[in-house]
Amino acid sequence: MSIADGTLLLVGLIFALLITGLPLAFITGLVALSFTFGWFGPNALPLVTSRVYGFVTEYSLVAVPMFVLMASLLDRSGIARDLFNAMRVFAGRLPGGVAVQTIVVAFFLAALSGIIGGEIVLLGILALPQMLRLGYDKHLSIGVVCAGGALGTMMPPSIVLIIYGLIASESIADLFTAAITPAVILMASYIGYVLIRCLKNPAMGPPMTDADREEGFSSKGQALRAIIVPGLIAGLVLGSIYGGVASVTEAAAMGVFGVLLAVVARGEFSLKTLHESLSQTLTTCGMIIWIGIGAAALVGVYNLMGGNRFISGMIMGLDVAPIVIILVMMAILLVLGMFLDWIGVAMLTLPIFVPIVEQLGYSPIWFGILFAVNMQVSFLSPPFGPAAFYLKGVAPPEVSLKDIFVSLLPFIALQLCVLFALLFWPDLAMWLVG
Repeated sequence: MSIADGTLLLVGLIFALLITGLPLAFITGLVALSFTFGWFGPNALPLVTSRVYGFVTEYSLVAVPMFVLMASLLDRSGIARDLFNAMRVFAGRLPGGVAVQTIVVAFFLAALSGIIGGEIVLLGILALPQMLRLGYDKHLSIGVVCAGGALGTMMPPSIVLIIYGLIASESIADLFTAAITPAVILMASYIGYVLIRCLKNPAMGPPMTDADREEGFSSKGQALRAIIVPGLIAGLVLGSIYGGVASVTEAAAMGVFGVLLAVVARGEFSLKTLHESLSQTLTTCGMIIWIGIGAAALVGVYNLMGGNRFISGMIMGLDVAPIVIILVMMAILLVLGMFLDWIGVAMLTLPIFVPIVEQLGYSPIWFGILFAVNMQVSFLSPPFGPAAFYLKGVAPPEVSLKDIFVSLLPFIALQLCVLFALLFWPDLAMWLVG
């Protein structure tokens, strides 16, 4: 069998097994073992297992459970709730003020943890009922919660960027630095969209009354004090990375320590809280690791088959401008993101795409930012956008999945606009990277 036929068979098997409902980790592992024994025989198995071993023993991977634990502790403490209530003081009487407040809080939460599911659930509990109660347009409110919660793919310490850095063997600190400006642009575009819609039609986002504002903190001084704690935690993590004081892994551990101190100081610590946070961390990281193991095995055997050379030669042989090749990669990622979890997309595509990007003369750091924006789109995209299902689990009963997906379309369009801007003006991301 030729490598071209083998590639078609491999891709076909993956999608055929996906239809059965098997978890992606089992599918990739099963296909990897089948091709290992079928193509090379049992003697090739140690070559695949060595690749898996290399993945699970990567030191930087320790940062993932640390950041997940940070997010889990924040979910169960009152820090995020107080942050949301504090921002209410500054929302004022501006049309759409609570929606803008929600986006800013989402940006803060992204800078604290980089975990998307927890942010969307938290905002779905805190912000969505309040906006609906105040008479905000339902679709605008839903879109703000999901799009704001998805900022965690971009804003450091993003788990997506950490995994990209591990796969591409690039500096995670450089990826974090390059991601700051695009993350701010995304936040600003969401805020701009909300303000334009609400200023044009104030009924979509009625200004808050004095009674509504009094439900939070009574003064700006109290509100500022509530913002200080999450600000210090974010500064501890990101400041230690950018200041060269600690690696990403060490900074993640410092972040967990900072959140634990804050939780204890607020009198919210309990063994139950710690147990639930650790259980959620194990569940989330277990999923990431198992998908990574299966995908590492699959990519390992495919490379042994010569698949990476086949794909690279086929793409590099195209008589088109290099930017067209990048556009094709973006289209592939967008399509895969509609059906697969982001970690699966990363593990399956990046080992093949990143070397091609380097051969074309582009920066892998820049491509990593494109990948992160692309994965942010995938979190919202139907039919399997995880953001919609996260929100559906905590949304009021009258909010249907159809309502959620319809609400996300304008925000997906904004994300695609930012993606194209980064494609054609790379300095938007790279100007901070030395």
